[in-house]
Amino acid sequence: MSSINFDRLSQWIDIPPNARKLLERSERQIILNLNIRSAAGDLVMGDMYVVYHNTARGPAKGGIRISPTVTLEETCDLAERMVWKTSLVKIPFGGGKSGICIDTSKLSLLERNEMIREYVHLLESDLLHGVYIPAPDLGSRPSDMATIYGQTHILTSVTGKPTRVGGLPGRREATGRGVAHSVKLALERILKRGLTGATAAVQGFGNVGSWTAKFLRDMGAKIIATSDVTGGWYSPKGLDVDDLMRQTDASGTITAGDVADRISNRELLALKADVLVPAAVENVLTQETASKVNARMIVEGANGPTTNEADEVLERAGVPAIPDILANSGGVIASYIEWRNAKSGSITDRHEVFEAIEGVITRTFDEIETLAKERKISYRRAAECVAVEEVIGAMQDRGWI
Repeated sequence: MSSINFDRLSQWIDIPPNARKLLERSERQIILNLNIRSAAGDLVMGDMYVVYHNTARGPAKGGIRISPTVTLEETCDLAERMVWKTSLVKIPFGGGKSGICIDTSKLSLLERNEMIREYVHLLESDLLHGVYIPAPDLGSRPSDMATIYGQTHILTSVTGKPTRVGGLPGRREATGRGVAHSVKLALERILKRGLTGATAAVQGFGNVGSWTAKFLRDMGAKIIATSDVTGGWYSPKGLDVDDLMRQTDASGTITAGDVADRISNRELLALKADVLVPAAVENVLTQETASKVNARMIVEGANGPTTNEADEVLERAGVPAIPDILANSGGVIASYIEWRNAKSGSITDRHEVFEAIEGVITRTFDEIETLAKERKISYRRAAECVAVEEVIGAMQDRGWI
């Protein structure tokens, strides 16, 4: 099922029947067996999913998710969301995604590298010809992207590489930077206040959540709570984000010592704050948890953290939400800069990357804010209208419809 309700969206934009047929299903779904032999001689097997949802605007772009629980359905959903994200911020990519269903905690470094090399072997033609451009996602990391580059020898075949291997300064922090800037804009435009002294609860302290929290704190906000898979930490006086980042161990578990109170992830979602940033996994805001939200607004750091039922609850309650396809687009904006630099030979520093991310997000925020006010619709609906119209226009330009 599509992440967008086209019946509802057709109230505000024209969606030709043939366009809807193409947008409601993936262009391509590939199911493969990824097999490697362990150092002990055992066979390690896992399902591998590769989905290209729509490539009307450019090659499929999307990360590699590695998890023992990843599914084809999840991979399809994430590939579709990337279509709307790239089209909303006007980056010339389509949407794709990879999923590798293997528990990498049981693999040695050599076995992990062999797994990535086998991934390249299975997708070699698409990677070499620029049909699909992967990047890091949950469970994958820059060193894996370096391994992919080592197999293709083409800098543009993958983004999210380490900076010493053709990567982009600031790429690791890019998504969090974009989320933090989206929070800043939303506070100024919607709540009519600045970041200084604003309170934020950030659910999730992985790459996105930790950098979002750090940037928000550096901009003057007070991070009153954050969490990992084991639960959360809460302090009305504000958490020491730098200390939390230092103490986060390799498994992603955070420790706040005796300076904060332990809370559950569900309790974090219900905290009173100026902004709630769900930055962990999808579907954490359900009809039940959304009804208990006490934040004044929501800025989505994760992909798909809000279910359709929860979205309706929040709209009725008058809680504005900045959708994931805008708020967490900093990562794909940075990926585009890395890809573009690899083609042109240009060099961009960390400050320039952050400026570019903030510039694109500000222009896009302006566009959806204007549309939301003109048509009296939510920011999420306005973002969907802009994104879908952009893809439909590209399909028309290419003679697909």
